[in-house]
Amino acid sequence: MKRVIGLMLFCFGIGMTLLLFIPETLTTLIFIIGCLTLGYYLFCG
Repeated sequence: MKRVIGLMLFCFGIGMTLLLFIPETLTTLIFIIGCLTLGYYLFCG
């Protein structure tokens, strides 16, 4: 189950990178990095 949640968070983080084409804020960037990191940790760890 951790792998499924990790994969979902990782893909969600990748999808959020589309927001980088819209004027970004620091909060959005921190949220994207957090989702990618947590998703990678849950999927691979």
